[in-house]
Amino acid sequence: MTNEGVAENGSDQDARTRMVVEMAGLRRRLASLVYESLLLTGLLALTFMVPYLILGIGWNITAPGWLLWVHVFVVLGAYFVWYWSRHGQTLAMQTWRLKVVRADGRPLTSATSWWRYLLSWPSVLCLGVGLLWALVDRDRQFLHDRLAGTCVVLLPGKR
Repeated sequence: MTNEGVAENGSDQDARTRMVVEMAGLRRRLASLVYESLLLTGLLALTFMVPYLILGIGWNITAPGWLLWVHVFVVLGAYFVWYWSRHGQTLAMQTWRLKVVRADGRPLTSATSWWRYLLSWPSVLCLGVGLLWALVDRDRQFLHDRLAGTCVVLLPGKR
């Protein structure tokens, strides 16, 4: 995995440098996933549970089940797409020094972020088969990353 960037002098031909980026290990990505689930509990408590408690207690309104799932899907999608397309990292990924990039090393666009997010749902919900895929993948990527053309890389540590 390489990422090309232009050096500071601006010359395209001579200033091209190649930076080698290490693919993130499976254990680090799984640890980040566990930490992310803890953070998402707080996010969903604020944006999902609180509004429906207010509607239920204050006005005795209960939303249908399909609407609740759509709400969760949209809230989580907004969270992930915002962070992936703006910074390439969610809060948990920042803690574990992980970054999601396209296979060519460029940052994710909003469209790529949405595509990765959509593919991650069946990857996780089908008994985690998309996560288990990393055990047989040549680069140890999750299935949704392989299909979306993205990969998770390890950022260098602070010196």
